[in-house]
Amino acid sequence: MSNGSCCVFEGDLLSHLLPPFLIVEFVLGSLGNGIALWGFGFHLKPWKSSTVYLFNLAVADFLLIICLPLRTDYYLRRSSWLYGDVPCRLVLFMLAMNRAGSISFLTLVAVDRYFRVVHPHHRLNSVSSRAAAGVACLIWLLTIAGTSYLLPSAHLAVDGQGSVHCDSFTVCAEQLLWHDLLFLLEFFLPLGVVLYCSSRIVWRLRRRRLDGRAGARTAVRFVAVVAVVFVLCFSPSVAARLHVLRLSARAAGCEALRSADCAFYITVNFTYINSALDPLVYYVSSPSFRAFYLKIFKVKAGSGRPEAAGHRSVSAAAGGARSTSRL
Repeated sequence: MSNGSCCVFEGDLLSHLLPPFLIVEFVLGSLGNGIALWGFGFHLKPWKSSTVYLFNLAVADFLLIICLPLRTDYYLRRSSWLYGDVPCRLVLFMLAMNRAGSISFLTLVAVDRYFRVVHPHHRLNSVSSRAAAGVACLIWLLTIAGTSYLLPSAHLAVDGQGSVHCDSFTVCAEQLLWHDLLFLLEFFLPLGVVLYCSSRIVWRLRRRRLDGRAGARTAVRFVAVVAVVFVLCFSPSVAARLHVLRLSARAAGCEALRSADCAFYITVNFTYINSALDPLVYYVSSPSFRAFYLKIFKVKAGSGRPEAAGHRSVSAAAGGARSTSRL
């Protein structure tokens, strides 16, 4: 339906599709990132610059994940928000800020691995953990500044059934241009960086004929996981949003936009699975983190072998972390 100059749609389909998916994202994301934060805090020491970036990625993912119960409640109530204007603004700000933060730190860890493999003697590879923490603080400040526009704006709208909607992405004539612009830029710019870093790492290793070594395979797996997670999680929502914007630019009526808007909200909630998949990035980032995961889940490195062999495998993995960091 039309609400002034905006199209506001009832949430019948979304109320059936999204709650189960958001619950799965919340359970997997909170467990995966909670365990990762525990590992970063108590088991992986001393910290390197790459550890600092991965830790902040886990923080961004965890802060996003804890907002999902409220969004689940919202969709269970057929897209009806019961908690007022200020909580709506805060939740939408937290989702946007931590989505942007997660993308930024995911890109940063790809750039960090790129310099370690392609430019092993660059001075950036000797950055201290303190300096890396300063870089992380700068990224958080930029992320907060870039998404803070959501706080002073009202995002509540009423549909034809009297339900109060709380959404930052709307179909309105006076829609915030910056919101869509940021949403698109935070995908296409990091995507270009991630794909460039990935291709250069693979090219460098093959040129030096190192792609068969264990450390090189770890580096290739790492950038491959980063690229796949990024494209898989974020490209569907970007494609859907571009379709909504294209229809809006053609002055299509609200009914013509209904299915496109519904597809966008399904895909934008799919982006939160990124926070549940990022523990895979930690797993392939170094053998020492893999050893930590294996220890947590009590999986022996050589299944079916004597226990001593399992201990040797874990020790070898921990030692391999040093060779990987030199790539």
